[in-house]
Formats: sequence, structure tokens, C-alpha cells
Amino acid sequence: MTRLSSATLDQLPGLVGRPAYDLSKVGVGIVHFGPGAFFRAHQAAYYDALLEHDARWGVSAVSLHSVGVRDALAPQDGLYSLAILDVEPRLQVIGAVREVLVAPASPDRVLARLTSPTVRLVTLTVTEKGYGLDASGALNPSDAAVAHDLKVPDATPESVIGWLFAGLKRRRAAGLAPFVTLSCDNLTDNGGKLKRAVVAFAKASGQAELADWIDAEARFPSSMVDSITPATDDALRARVATALKLEDAWPIQREAFSQWVIEDDLGPDGPDLASVGATLAADVSLFERAKLRLLNGPHSSLAYLGLLAGLTAVSEAIAEPRLKAFITRLMREDIAPSLKADAALDLDAYSAAILSRFANPALRHELAQIAWDGSKKLPFRLLGAVEDAYVAGRSVERLAIPIAAWMLFVRAQLAKGATLIDPLAPVLGQCVSGPIDEDVDRFFAATDLFAQLGDRTDDFRAAVAAAHRRLRADPLDAL
Repeated sequence: MTRLSSATLDQLPGLVGRPAYDLSKVGVGIVHFGPGAFFRAHQAAYYDALLEHDARWGVSAVSLHSVGVRDALAPQDGLYSLAILDVEPRLQVIGAVREVLVAPASPDRVLARLTSPTVRLVTLTVTEKGYGLDASGALNPSDAAVAHDLKVPDATPESVIGWLFAGLKRRRAAGLAPFVTLSCDNLTDNGGKLKRAVVAFAKASGQAELADWIDAEARFPSSMVDSITPATDDALRARVATALKLEDAWPIQREAFSQWVIEDDLGPDGPDLASVGATLAADVSLFERAKLRLLNGPHSSLAYLGLLAGLTAVSEAIAEPRLKAFITRLMREDIAPSLKADAALDLDAYSAAILSRFANPALRHELAQIAWDGSKKLPFRLLGAVEDAYVAGRSVERLAIPIAAWMLFVRAQLAKGATLIDPLAPVLGQCVSGPIDEDVDRFFAATDLFAQLGDRTDDFRAAVAAAHRRLRADPLDAL
């Protein structure tokens, strides 16, 4: 079958959307680190719409490690298809990604992009674990990639913080204004954490003046992104090939809902993302906390509890009456009260919309995909609500259940010989290496995940242990 490319765009059937601009006239104004599925389904779709009336905002996508996206998209001139899965699905070819670079293979080209006067925005989707932060959200000098970049400053960076530092250092030396750096990952105060990490890296590198320049001149707005994006599978590839009449090596799929809330600090020369549906806000924290807690927290809870119950997809899990009732109570009685009321966001309506999105029959989102990296996700998604519940004097019994389910998930994965995808995998493996009724104590002793609870840690450990016992007896009756 002929491959999707700029030369074959005219062969697309009429119902398939395609770039409404001249690809040959697109300039590169954005560098993006982490061109995985979510970026290509979400931010790249906004950029694609923006290019219809402003050709400056094409993307140089940079992979820190993997060659997969480059090898899939390079023969397609950066083009790929985005399937919007809803009652009436639709297919759109995205042209915003003008090149894909693999940083270790093309370090000079990455640096050239970062120091290009036309590049005004650098965005990131490198997941929570990609920032090299410690449990408090500060730069972790012991993180392997960060430690390498600090120890070998003239080598090709391995961390995204190292790359940002290198780019900003060269821009200052060239007399250029710093680029705006926009995190699009699920971290509270992601812009603030990222700025503090880059400044700390500069100071640790002995570049005090550069650190001061970054602190004073560089913009690091926070943002909140939201759209459920299941992993690409063979079924999607087959559907897309049938619809396109062309081969697409790596199509992407997501739900119709898409939200991007950006702190209004993109600068005078930044892209007009509000014109293509992004929300510019003075304070992103309300939106990001609501999303992390009301969407991501229940998402993780569904994943671990659903997998324990033998289910495989989000829509299947939320269709199970006991699971749906539990998740609904968790959202409305335990998580929503931890969020302050605000006229900008109706929490009841937001919660109802999330439940409806989970139930979308057109979207098959694998629970196993959501279950990855639990040690990095759960402190942001659930433990903040636990901390607030203690302060307010509310019960933490229900909030303890998904934490216990995660611990049982870790044991189950390793017991069946599956790879545990988590940055703390070796530590977590030790936590489940003895008798199962001692697992909870080992998780609390071997990790600092619960440190934020302070003197309430022992009480929460008891609640998790009780939930752990109930889930082992019957994961659905325990709800």
C-alpha cells in the first residue's frame, strides 16, 4: 500500500481532513520534547489549526531517546492521521510536525533549533518522571540523567532539564531573548517546578549569572492539558488504512473532548493559541488541580481496581455497577471537597462530564496503559486529596482503596513475570518480595511516597492495610 506523505495528500478521500495550509511555507517556531501519542493527539492538533492563519508555528519534535516516532514519520514528511473517536468518528491528517529529531543522534540540530531566532516556544510532554524531580518537586541531582548532565557538562545532555539549560545558555550568549518554556505534563504548578529546576540546574553547574538571567527573563507558564488518548493498536492502524486508502505507520487516536488551559504569560511574540480553542487564564491551578484529582485520580483508581477485577478497558470498568458507584462516590464525596469552589469551574458538571467520557463506547483505553508509573502519578493524583481530607477531618477510608489496589497490582505484575513500568520498579519489587500481608508496611518503609502526610502517615498506613485485606478477599465486594 502507498505511504501517506505530502506527495500523496491529494489521494485522500474527501471525508478525510487534511492540512488547510501550504506545507512548504510552514516555518519552525516551536520545539517540542517528547513527541509521544499525547502530544501528537493534543498540542499538535492545536498547532495544526493555528497554521491555517499563521505559518510561523510549525514544530521541530525532539525525542530524548526513542527513534520510533522519527522512523515512522520521516518517510511521511511528518504527516500522520488523528482519529477522533466519538459517536460520529472523524479522521484528520496533521501536518504541524515538520521534523522529528532524536536528541542523542542529532545533538547539533537540536541545539540549532533551540538557538534559532524563529523558535519562540519550547513545549514538553515527557511524563512526570521525565523532569528529574524529587518527592518535594525540586530538582533531584541524584537523578541519573540530571547527574550525568551536571557531571559531564560538555557532553550531549541526557535530561530535558539539561537540554533546556543548554539552549538558554546559547541564546544568552548569542544575545537572543529566551524562549518561552511550556510544560504540558500532569504536574501541579508544572511551570513553576520547571523554572525552579532549570534555575537550580544552572546554579549547580556554576553558572550563577545565567541562573539569574533565566530567573529574571525566561517565562515558564503553567498549563493544564486534557484529552483521553489510548495507545495506537493494530485495530486502529487497520481502520485508518481503510479510511485513508494509504498506509500510515503511526496513526493516533483520542476522544473528541480536548482542553488546554495556559497561564497567560506566553509573551508578546507567542502563538495565539486562544484563537484555536486554548484557554488563557491568570491562574491555572484551579483547572490543573481539578484535572489531576477529578480526572487523573479516578482514572488511576479505575485502572488498578479494574485490573484486579479482571477488566481491561476504561469503558468496561466504568460499566461495572460497583466500580461506577465507587468512582462516583470517590469523586463527589472525597475528591471534589478537596477543591475550592470557583465560578470558573462547576465541579459537579465537570465530574459528570468525566464519568460520561470514561463511558465513551467508541474509545478503548487500556487500563494497563493508565497503570504505568504509579509511584510518580499517585502522589499528585490521590495523595493530595488524602492530605486535605485529614486537614478537614474527613474520612480517608475510600481514598485508601486505590492506593492498596496499586500495591496489589505491583505484586500481580511481578508474580506473572510481566515488566513493571515504573521508575521505582526495583524498589517496588522488593516491597512485594515477602509475605503479602506485610506488603503495605514495606511500601511505606521503602519509599518516600507518603512523606507529605507527615504525622498522619501511620494512620493512613492502617487505612491502606485494611483496604488491602478487603481487596484481597474480593476486589469488587470491597468497594
